[in-house]
Amino acid sequence: MSLLEQIHSPADLKTLGLEDQKTLAAEIRERIIRTTARNGGHVGPNLGIVEISIALHRVFNTPNDRLVFDVSHQAYVHKLLTGRNGARFDKLRHDNGLSGFMNREESPHDAYGAGHAGTALSAALGMATARDRRGSDEHVVAVCGDAAFTCGITMEALNNVASSTKRLIIILNDNEYSIAKNVGALSRYFNDLITTPIYNRLNDKLEAFLQKIPGGQALINFGIKWKQETKDFFVSSSLFEKYGVRYIGPIDGHDLEQVEHYLNFAKKAEQPILLHLHTTKGKGYDVALKNPERFHGASPYDVETGNGKPTPPNTPPKYQDVMGKTLTHFAREDKNIIGITAAMPSGTGLNILESELPDQCFDVGIAEEHAVLFAAGMATSGFHPVCAIYSTFLQRAIDPIIHDVALQKLPVLFCMDRAGLSPNDGATHHGLFDIAYLRSVPNTVLMAPADEDELADMMAAGLAYQGPAFIRYPRGNAAGVSVKKTPEALPLGKAKRLQAVGTIDLWAYGIMLEEARQIATKLSEHGIEAGVVNARFAKPLDTDALLESAQNTQLIVTLEDHVIQGGFGSAVMEALDEAKASCPLMRLGWPDEFIEHGSSVQGLREQHGLNSEQLFQQVLERTQAIIGLESKSINESTLP
Repeated sequence: MSLLEQIHSPADLKTLGLEDQKTLAAEIRERIIRTTARNGGHVGPNLGIVEISIALHRVFNTPNDRLVFDVSHQAYVHKLLTGRNGARFDKLRHDNGLSGFMNREESPHDAYGAGHAGTALSAALGMATARDRRGSDEHVVAVCGDAAFTCGITMEALNNVASSTKRLIIILNDNEYSIAKNVGALSRYFNDLITTPIYNRLNDKLEAFLQKIPGGQALINFGIKWKQETKDFFVSSSLFEKYGVRYIGPIDGHDLEQVEHYLNFAKKAEQPILLHLHTTKGKGYDVALKNPERFHGASPYDVETGNGKPTPPNTPPKYQDVMGKTLTHFAREDKNIIGITAAMPSGTGLNILESELPDQCFDVGIAEEHAVLFAAGMATSGFHPVCAIYSTFLQRAIDPIIHDVALQKLPVLFCMDRAGLSPNDGATHHGLFDIAYLRSVPNTVLMAPADEDELADMMAAGLAYQGPAFIRYPRGNAAGVSVKKTPEALPLGKAKRLQAVGTIDLWAYGIMLEEARQIATKLSEHGIEAGVVNARFAKPLDTDALLESAQNTQLIVTLEDHVIQGGFGSAVMEALDEAKASCPLMRLGWPDEFIEHGSSVQGLREQHGLNSEQLFQQVLERTQAIIGLESKSINESTLP
């Protein structure tokens, strides 16, 4: 039996000697590599935090002590050490398996659920302050990657630490990456700390000397302020101490003895402590070390080579790559077009622009609010920015979208990848709310393409519009439609009818058009004629076409890859109500709940009654009910 198989709770770690801990670390890495090779997942971040996780659970006692992981995509090791090394870990990120993130419903050891960056320090500070007010004695540890400090929320929390609590431990897990290589001044600052360790060596030697002489400890305590000031003599490393947080580091985050030593020191401290631990993303797996960005969050791969599954011939391109190529086409013709992303150049397809026209591409790090405000500033100065940000992450920037972009009607195009489901990642990553949180904002244009050619045409339309425009499209491969060499801007707010109006009329938004076509085909087999409309726009809605449909059909059905509340169907309902149209309406979309993670989009659709056959049956039953009611009404009118 392996050592890892003998770890059923963190208590089992506390009896292990150093060599056994090293063996355990190797076994954990092997377990993670094998599992993510089969399931996909966050490989590099978890391989890099193995020793830190072991040391944390040796020094602290969860669930009483609280560990808060920023993003928490690096919590696989934590899960293995807290009794979850079983069949559900084998199904990590899949149906009936563990979540790929911390999840309070999954284990009492998961103190705080997460999925987006920058939340850990604020949440941990809230926990520490609550502890102080309650009078309990548990420890609170915030485990933050270096990229988390590019998030405004983290810096806001840092500003409040010293005034809120005297006991908080902050782990700065510095691996120099968020997803892509970190950018900006803080990244350079952390690098300076790592490459100039002279201060800490001198500080450690001085403290060791003072502790050996009478009154030495008093001198150490008295010298805290002196150390803060003299540290700048060696390297400008007192940023955190200016915030009232004692900085210790950099420390080798893979040295089990050192990490445990400093955690024990921090555990006894009576002031907020930041431990700067330097780690290597992907440690223990050469392929991940050589490809840190690809192995941040990887699809299933071959363990020996690191290669993913071969792409079958004639596979359509991914929507993100169509966006990247189309944007590069436009940017090549117009130097005022600028691409902006928030630490997601590859995930959004903006790496294509970055490679070909680097002067027209900006990666601002994990800072979505800044990305939008940065775009707004450029838009006031004659440029046309294109913000490529996932739907779920754009939620973080709703205030600058309203207050800065839309209010001033600035020409910014937002390309929202991952609209709809991101199945393995789950609730924190599904893009199911963007229509609702954007549709009520004045001056906006909301679009969703049915295929990749339409995506390119919508980008042309968005760039032509002198205001904020939003395009939502899903993760993964497009429909397989060839893209025109020169995209053509669509007329704003105009839908496209594909099948003449019939007994019912199916209005599909975005990728749901194919579902509408299939439903229409199946209905015809039951003697029911159905019209099909590619809505294209949720705002402005094609009300002329909609009201014409309402006059000529017995039921309008809307289909969208979005929650029902406030979505495309709601826009149609409001338009019909305003026009006092009496045509019945059936809205199909995701329910009013957070959708869990799962193995596939189709699997999750089936669980929620939204796969192709289930959608068809719902429409058929509603249509038959309406036809039956009409027949009954006619029969009753003929009675004497």
